[in-house]
Amino acid sequence: MSLTTIVLNILLPPLAVFLKHGIGLTLLVSILLTMLAWIPGIIHAFIVND
Repeated sequence: MSLTTIVLNILLPPLAVFLKHGIGLTLLVSILLTMLAWIPGIIHAFIVND
């Protein structure tokens, strides 16, 4: 995992997921988790961008 990906996972989790997986269910889940609470969105981004 690159430094850029780590920074994006923390600051903009949906963008990091989009760059790796594109538009789809994974992106939707990331957006919802980030909107509900920031920390679950970050955790989800780190898991899917493994």
